[in-house]
Formats: sequence, structure tokens, C-alpha cells
Amino acid sequence: MNPDTKGLIRLEEKIGHTFKDRHLLIAALTHKSFTNENPGLERENNERLEFIGDAVLSMVISNHLYKKYPELNEGALSKVRANLVNESSLATIAMKMGLGKYLFLGKGEEGTGGRDKGSLLSDALEAVIAGIYLDSGIRHVTQVILNHFRDLIEMVVSQKHPFDFKTTFQELCQEHFGILPDYKLTQTSGPDHNRLFVMDLSVKGKVLGVGSGRSKKEAQQQAARQALEEFKKKFKKPVSSYTRSRKNKTMRGTLENKPKP
Repeated sequence: MNPDTKGLIRLEEKIGHTFKDRHLLIAALTHKSFTNENPGLERENNERLEFIGDAVLSMVISNHLYKKYPELNEGALSKVRANLVNESSLATIAMKMGLGKYLFLGKGEEGTGGRDKGSLLSDALEAVIAGIYLDSGIRHVTQVILNHFRDLIEMVVSQKHPFDFKTTFQELCQEHFGILPDYKLTQTSGPDHNRLFVMDLSVKGKVLGVGSGRSKKEAQQQAARQALEEFKKKFKKPVSSYTRSRKNKTMRGTLENKPKP
């Protein structure tokens, strides 16, 4: 069921921006399948906004990386940026916002799990970014983008195996817990040619990450990335600096002492 346009205040709170022109937000959330099925509404879909949002996001991320990480050369900067502005990363952030709940979709997209599709979510997030830029300018949209991307940026720059979250987490898991993480396929949706897989990552029965993707491998990578973010929150330091310490033992004890379900 499509959302009520009057009920978008909660989404604005999650985004961190209250639109002066609410029509920009509504357009950003409107997929072309909805406008095709509802021509009488004369509503713009999010494709044109997506075009602007892609450019704004790339510029903001590039500027931030250039200023904050002077030790990275052009090649490294390009690789980090590519990992941050791809469909998978954008879809993950959109899921954290709960963006899928607020999309306006046609019946066909609704019936094939469109609210969980990475392509639709990433496009909508880019459109929302464009909407914020048009609504309030580059300074404010920069603040909103970095609020949502900052942790991911730091993790991608600092991890031991750049862009391979699964290997990085596997090594941490072996070091701190002495076992390998478990991955479990929890959901499959969409037609055969456009499947969406959802994977849970757990350690000793405790789910530490959930990821989605167009392949099981991609979903595992995203689950591992979320688990790495949880490590960072627990220890308050970059993934690359993890060493054996009392804090590590505390984390181990938290998992070992947790009752099994």
C-alpha cells in the first residue's frame, strides 16, 4: 500500500531535513511505475531528481575524502568513493532510513517486492539528496549526507582488506571468538531475473548483521559490513586498529554469556 503524503514527517526526522517544499520529497519517493499507473495525478517521478542527486552525492563525498584523507592518492580516493556511492551502499543506508516504506509504487513493483529492491532504494535516496539540495542548498545537503555516510566512510578507509567486508570480519571473528561467523539466507524475493537475497550473519547464535543484495555473495558482504559497524560502535575505534585487549574480552564475554535461543 502506498503511503499517505501527509504522513511523511517521520521520514523527514529520519533523514534529518524538513522540506520547505514538500513536493520535492514526494517526487523523490515516486517511482515511474506509480506515475505510469496514475497519469491523472500529473506527478513527477524521481528519475530527473536522481540525475541531480548522483552528481551532488559524488561531489560531497569526493570533497570530504579529499580534505579528510590527504594521505590517500588519486587511485585510493577513487576506489573509496566508488565503494561508497554504489547501489549496494546507497540501498543499505536507505534501508536504515526505512525509505522503502515511503515509496510510491505501481501495483507491479509492489507485487514483486519493490520496497526491498536495492535499485529502487538507491535511486530514491539519490533523488531525496537532490531534493534536499534544491530545497536548502549545498551546505545543508552536505551535512545530511555526511551524517548518514560518516561511519561507513571511516570503516571503508580503515579496514584491513579494503572493500572485502566478509574477509575482514572473518579474521576479526577468528581472532576474538575463535570461530567463523554463520551466514543464513532468510529471505528471497523478486522474479528469477531480478532476485533479492537477504542474509543474516550471526556469531554464537547472536545476529550481528543483516544484508541484502542481488546475489548471496553481495548479501553476505553487506551483512559483514553491518557487523563491522557494530564492532566499531562497541570498541569506539577503527576496524583496522582492533587488537586483543580487555575490551575485546568484554565483547567475547557478552556473546559467550548470552543465553541461547
